[in-house]
Amino acid sequence: MRVTALRTPVTRVLLGVLAVVALTLTALVAAPRSMTPSAEAHGWVVSPPSRQDHCAKRTVSWSCNGVEWEPQSVEAPKGSMLCSGGSRFTTLDNSSLAWPRTSIGSTHTFQWTLTAFHRTASWEYFVDGRLFKTVNDNGATPPPTVTHTLSGLPSGNHTILARWNVYDTAMAFYACMDVNVRSGSAVAGTTAVDTEPRSVGGRQLAMHL
Repeated sequence: MRVTALRTPVTRVLLGVLAVVALTLTALVAAPRSMTPSAEAHGWVVSPPSRQDHCAKRTVSWSCNGVEWEPQSVEAPKGSMLCSGGSRFTTLDNSSLAWPRTSIGSTHTFQWTLTAFHRTASWEYFVDGRLFKTVNDNGATPPPTVTHTLSGLPSGNHTILARWNVYDTAMAFYACMDVNVRSGSAVAGTTAVDTEPRSVGGRQLAMHL
């Protein structure tokens, strides 16, 4: 004996809701990672603003490969000299773009904002590709805000690469800051668009460091 389901108004509404939910889940699964916020979060430099921070704050006019949605996620194996670390966020390596340049003093406190607190081996700062300062944490767990003061920075325009080396994995987090270092330590952290011509083929920081 065939049993015919009763198509009541309530049944039709429930079927419609289930169909919408199914379509939504399908769209979320199919969406590229760069279009959705990362489930994991880590950290990035906010002062002076890093390139991914400018992307997140929309102070640049170009597309940033999705890092504008997750500036904390510039993660790649340790040892890279690229602003992206060699991750998928390759726009960060393009030094031919007019990245905003922040004026700082020869002594400046760099600030990281962390959204996951990985045990830390060390923090490294490179000025134009040369190691300037290393802060060893020896496996300590960092707080949500981490600051390091760099003193004796050379005057002029520079790109500073910061690396946060995780203690118990082979990974690191990367951030590049474009700065104009002026004499003294009491210079306000003003930011302006850099109109100075960049070196040809400056897509990767490592190419001219």
